[in-house]
Amino acid sequence: MTSTATTEPTTTEPTTPTAPDASRHVVVDPAILYFGTPVVLLSSTNEDGTTNLMPMSSVFWLGRSAVIGIGARSQTARNLRRHPEVVLNLASPDVVEHVDRLALTTGRADVSPWKARAGYVYAPDKFAVAGLTPLESATVRPQRVAECQVHLEAVVRRVHPLGGPADAGPGTGDAARQLAVEAEVTRVWVDPAIRLAGHADRIDPDLWRPLVMSFQRFYGLGGQVHPSRLAGIDEDRYREPRTSAPR
Repeated sequence: MTSTATTEPTTTEPTTPTAPDASRHVVVDPAILYFGTPVVLLSSTNEDGTTNLMPMSSVFWLGRSAVIGIGARSQTARNLRRHPEVVLNLASPDVVEHVDRLALTTGRADVSPWKARAGYVYAPDKFAVAGLTPLESATVRPQRVAECQVHLEAVVRRVHPLGGPADAGPGTGDAARQLAVEAEVTRVWVDPAIRLAGHADRIDPDLWRPLVMSFQRFYGLGGQVHPSRLAGIDEDRYREPRTSAPR
């Protein structure tokens, strides 16, 4: 006959997290600080009325405003000074090959020496080069990119010079190396495939997967890594009064 021994349940004492080793960090001096941001194709209007596409990954959003970082000598900078309207076409991993075809192109016929040495070439028709399809916009002149799942039409409100002389102020143009462009979003288009079920105006973050660039390389997002306390706040509480009527 076999007897069955019983054991008392054990209790586990809570553990104290180990403090990080302060000596593990080292000082470095990277040439770029692209730790990971969404990839966007910026649409702007050329002198002849056609649309220029600029692949970039320096962008963030606050409320209804987008802040976009671009080179001060780029064709996009020229276009936005002359015609301050833009479309932010947000890329996803399924269009990465199209985005990469634009990586070494410029909309300026006078290719700068730096870009020429880096392998850039002048491309007046970026849609053709990338194999992308133009769509007409509703509130701005530049065309949208059909293959992107998200289109944000926007009007430029302010342009701030960055990286120039200490006394460089607004309107100094090419005195700055980069520009921070503040744009107000006037219309949002999305692929219905990424809408949150049961909500007309929300995006499902489990269905929307932005293309991300980190230190010149393309990446996609994985699944959610941890629940967020912020997700307990109703999204509509963030809706801000518009500074202008929707168009």
